Amino acid sequence: MTDRQPRLPHDLPLTRLLPNMLTLMALCSGLTGMRYALLGKWNEAVLAIVIAGIFDMLDGRVARLLNITSKFGAELDSLSDAVSFGVAPGFILYQWTLKDNAGSLGWIAVLAYSVCAALRLARFNTMLDDQAQPNWAKGFFTGIPAPGGAGLALWPLMIFLEFGDVAMVPPAVLSFWLIFVGGLMVSRLPTLALKGWRISPAWVTPIFVVVAALIAALVTNPWMTLSGIGFVYLLSMPVGWFSYSRKMKRERTLL
Repeated sequence: MTDRQPRLPHDLPLTRLLPNMLTLMALCSGLTGMRYALLGKWNEAVLAIVIAGIFDMLDGRVARLLNITSKFGAELDSLSDAVSFGVAPGFILYQWTLKDNAGSLGWIAVLAYSVCAALRLARFNTMLDDQAQPNWAKGFFTGIPAPGGAGLALWPLMIFLEFGDVAMVPPAVLSFWLIFVGGLMVSRLPTLALKGWRISPAWVTPIFVVVAALIAALVTNPWMTLSGIGFVYLLSMPVGWFSYSRKMKRERTLL
């Protein structure tokens, strides 16, 4: 009687690794942003976080497109987000001005922001398997997502990079801003999610034109464009709340 040979796992197609590779690239981009902050290269530091956000936006969509979502990928994505959007933005702002000008308040703000980001990601993970919500609720986030929080946290630095010292935010104000953004992440405020949008075929070409113009603006004047995107994102929050309230009211009327 011969010993049974262990069964070797089947080879995996490279495409199955693509979402996790994008997640790791987002993690590396976030860490690189922290490295640039240590070197005092603020342009590169913020751009590294923006690139991390792009990779983070792509990994989940690629996984769903290829139908290769997994629990491992979801956990890896959350760990990457915790570093790139929970730790790195606060670290960059601390190195930029809070370290030398805000004292203990600056460090408390960094800690509060990072803790809120971690709590927001933990809550998001626990809600992944929640099937109790109606279909329309998938078009909303509860609180602002971690990448959006990172963008808002770095918004004062983006404005500074565009306008210089005239737009420098007082360190105490920046500290409270960081705490406020952290609070938005763990809040129950409903915010708009792109995955819930449905587009009429008639709008496809105009949207492509707008996206092309946005890319051109990012290339030619990135800080003004990113500052404008941050302002529009802030304006979208009351819109998201109003839209959610209206849909919730309609849902209750039908019950």
